[in-house]
Amino acid sequence: MINLKTFEDYERLTTPKRLMKYVLIWCAEGCAELVVDEMALDVPAKHVLTITSGQVHYFKKLQAGTKGIILEFTLDFFCKDDKDIELIFHNGMFCHFAMNEVVPVRNYAVIERQLEQIREELLEQPYQYLISVHSRIELILVEINRSKVNRGDEIYKPDALFLKFLELVRSNFEHNYSLSQYAALLSTTEAKLNEQAKLHTGKTAQNVIYGLVVSEAKRLLTYQKLSVKEVAYSLGFNDPFYFSNFFKKHTLQSPKAYQIQYAL
Repeated sequence: MINLKTFEDYERLTTPKRLMKYVLIWCAEGCAELVVDEMALDVPAKHVLTITSGQVHYFKKLQAGTKGIILEFTLDFFCKDDKDIELIFHNGMFCHFAMNEVVPVRNYAVIERQLEQIREELLEQPYQYLISVHSRIELILVEINRSKVNRGDEIYKPDALFLKFLELVRSNFEHNYSLSQYAALLSTTEAKLNEQAKLHTGKTAQNVIYGLVVSEAKRLLTYQKLSVKEVAYSLGFNDPFYFSNFFKKHTLQSPKAYQIQYAL
């Protein structure tokens, strides 16, 4: 549900991991180099990196003396209503589209104070501590958003329906649902999902689905060391040859060639 550890206390820091949690990396001192899916990112002191649920990530290098905090929490814990869903993705903070970014935090004392308070709440577990932790995560996310706006980022306000759509796709790759099935599960229409997708990404909802499937295929090929056939079946494709053609169409590489190039 929720976990907080220092860099020093985190087990297997350099081992690639994939969590169904939202991960916030805070570097207090020094500099950490991380890999998120296919991207290598440097996180200097007083900077934060957010990683969305399902993304593979690991620490590649730590400068001597580097210190920081890793905060992990599930969507179910944090997102109690549409307001929470929209906050967690506000300004692309926990982005589903491989657009992770490192954000410098000007008022970093706020972040460090709230992380310390969360640590104490989780350790002591006083009355209504989870409510307190939730509120403190909200304050951290607000401070990150303020930092992004203060550096000149354009304000991006996501819609809860679109974010629910993304989460539903990410949670159901093995079913290979059609757009109409996703619309039914969300009690909406294909037209509404297309409207939201166009607004937020400039793409059709179906192409958003394709993009998420391709990203998941890359993770499975790179980190899980599955065969192309196993990846195809795990993503709901009945025909591995059809999956190979689909992957090549979207990446200009065959799954096997991609795996040979990138697999760890």
